Amino acid sequence: MIGYVNTNWRTSICAILAIMLLLLTGCSGSKDKAKAADQQKKSAVPVTIAVADRKTMPVELMAIGNVEAFATVAIKSQITGELQTVHFQEGQEVKKGDMLFTIDPRPYEAKLSEAEANLAKGLAELDNARKQVDRYGAVAQKGYVSAEQYDQVRTSAATLEAGILADKAAVENARLDLAYCAIRSPIDGFAGNIKADQGNLIKANADTDMVTINQVLPINVAFALPERDLPQVKRYMKARPLQVMAAISEEEGQPLSGKLTFIDNTIDQATGTILLKASYANEDGRLWPGQFVNVVLALTSQPDVVVIPTLAVQTGQKGQYVYVVKEDLSVEYRDVVTGINAGSEVVIDQGLQAGEKVVTDGQLRLTPGALVKIADSVRQQSGKESQ
Repeated sequence: MIGYVNTNWRTSICAILAIMLLLLTGCSGSKDKAKAADQQKKSAVPVTIAVADRKTMPVELMAIGNVEAFATVAIKSQITGELQTVHFQEGQEVKKGDMLFTIDPRPYEAKLSEAEANLAKGLAELDNARKQVDRYGAVAQKGYVSAEQYDQVRTSAATLEAGILADKAAVENARLDLAYCAIRSPIDGFAGNIKADQGNLIKANADTDMVTINQVLPINVAFALPERDLPQVKRYMKARPLQVMAAISEEEGQPLSGKLTFIDNTIDQATGTILLKASYANEDGRLWPGQFVNVVLALTSQPDVVVIPTLAVQTGQKGQYVYVVKEDLSVEYRDVVTGINAGSEVVIDQGLQAGEKVVTDGQLRLTPGALVKIADSVRQQSGKESQ
């Protein structure tokens, strides 16, 4: 009886020890799994992401443009004389026909009076000569004067007629010189720096202009594109007028919209570029000659294409690729074929579907299958986009 009791007691003790060992082993396994999960969370690479979108993408060409006056006129005097009056201020807006300068007209008024007097004298002499021709003609038929005398009278009258033509030309020339004393603006625009002051002696057609007038309504923007872009620009320009947007750096407000109006007839062999110009109404005067602007030439658009930020696309030995974030927050290496660029976005022709998430920052620390950690702000934004 005593031996039986001891055997049962030993069996019970062994069973209890076995159960405790199993419990200890299970707890240790749970702790290892939890520790491994924590380690994975700590090793996750922090990244920012973007969601691939499907939309219409504009086909655009970008360049740096230089604003040019629509027309520039260097004002010079066509006569020599003393500058009597300056009728405007530097930088002032002037209209076509506005008085700019007055050259002392008195010498030219005197020349006009002299030319008119010579013309009047010549007309009087011509009138007398014509009367003599009539008288000599009547008596020459009766034989009272010789034919030679009659021819001399006719020749004298013809000479006076030619002199009258010269006198009339002299009068017109004198009037023109007098009109040149009043120098007017030939275009609407803004006056530049005045280079001749009142009282100076102005020479006709001098090398230095008196002032320059720039027309800024409308105004042009000149820019250059690589010659490889010329065929598609010409192709789309034949179909319709091409819009050119001009944005002023560090200035708020919408870009100005203009039309492509000029393609140069020669490619610059030194730079391999072609010169183009766009015209803008510039009614608010935001564009000014000499200014630099960012130009975007819109050619056409591609509808219903997959678009992601340009920052998401990386370049490797095999070509371009992106990292796609999967549901378990691991990343997949994905080869892609890119299309056109428009600003900060690029079209993906192959390798990506709309709605997939791609890494836009932190790619250098990633490898295929690596876990990532997405910033809360990015996660919230992604959730709002999906809604």
